[in-house]
Amino acid sequence: MFSDRPNTWQAAFDLIRTRGYERREEPFTLASGQLSHDYIDGKYAVDTGERLSIVSRAVADLAERTGIEFDAVGGLTMGADPLAHGVAMVAGKAWFSVRKEQKNRGREQWIEGTRIESGTRVLLVDDVISTGGSTEIAFDRVTAVGAVVTGVIPMVDRGDVAAGRFAKRGVPFAALVTYRDLGIEPVKDV
Repeated sequence: MFSDRPNTWQAAFDLIRTRGYERREEPFTLASGQLSHDYIDGKYAVDTGERLSIVSRAVADLAERTGIEFDAVGGLTMGADPLAHGVAMVAGKAWFSVRKEQKNRGREQWIEGTRIESGTRVLLVDDVISTGGSTEIAFDRVTAVGAVVTGVIPMVDRGDVAAGRFAKRGVPFAALVTYRDLGIEPVKDV
């Protein structure tokens, strides 16, 4: 059932807009390789337990409202880590983190945190998505061990590219905040 907390989205949006967004005079390069004047620092927006809790609750509410059920939440380190931990806490779920490079000692694993197994339903999150490439890496890593990706929810989606990529994979995609909400130019599919 959808949370009865008063307007969790608005509180999360206000944090992202006031703490995580800045318009820069000089353009900078996004992870996708594109240039932008609109900088979004998702980790700074959720840099305290209280702020992380607000945004995590809004993400958990969005997952519930859109019918995304999951056993574990995570994504590619570092962008997904704070949000994955926060959503796991407010939703009472497990968390995981997908490494960028395989650990070369111990269990030599790609995925840290909870043990992702065949049939585990996972929600992939990220702080800011441009085209979805980082989240696709996480998708490939978790599905390689048999997990079922039941949805993708970024804190901020900078365009429409990632939604299209995950639609092609049959995965529900719902951004907490979009480029439209922030009034910025969308990234393009390159």
